[in-house]
Amino acid sequence: MPNVIDSTGKVVRDVQTPAAFAADFEKKSHAIFRAVYRELASPRAGTASTKKRDEIAGGGRKPWKQKGTGRARQGSIRSPQWRHGGVVFGPQPRSYVTDLNKKERKLAFTAALADRFKNDAVTVLDLAGFALTKTADFAKLVFGSAKAAKTGPSTLIVTGKDESGAGALARVARNLQKVAVTDTGALDVKDVLRFERIIFTAAAFETLGGK
Repeated sequence: MPNVIDSTGKVVRDVQTPAAFAADFEKKSHAIFRAVYRELASPRAGTASTKKRDEIAGGGRKPWKQKGTGRARQGSIRSPQWRHGGVVFGPQPRSYVTDLNKKERKLAFTAALADRFKNDAVTVLDLAGFALTKTADFAKLVFGSAKAAKTGPSTLIVTGKDESGAGALARVARNLQKVAVTDTGALDVKDVLRFERIIFTAAAFETLGGK
């Protein structure tokens, strides 16, 4: 059951874990793996390219006669064993995009976030009256002190999409090495797993059921 904290870091109340994230998803780890694999692989350019021996200019003449020289027989200076020769089984341009249907993507996201709820790694931040303008003050809110911000758990702060106050929150958090800020529209499985804890704003937390 996540705690709700105010802009001073004080726990003001508890909220119920959304029903969608309260179930046991321990056996759905493969769906999480597939989702993370897709998120990491799809942005790859896939432009690595090498030339095979028939794609390299030159090499049409036999470098020396077949017999009588005492050297190994050679048919072309563009054979793979030659410098500047072709590459055997080298990379060719390809697409790394992996398909994953919408139902499985949603299952993976739900299972990953459910694990964070299960391990009490989710907190809700009430932005009402949020007026912090200094990074040190924000570090005290999130970690207890500015010094603890250097050794504390990596933290992802999730705001609502186009939420008022999100910009100010991002500004005071951007100099903290262990803190990142995103919104519900950009939140994905990779982000959920990469950080040790997640802090949702109240507006972002309300949208979880429809994610």
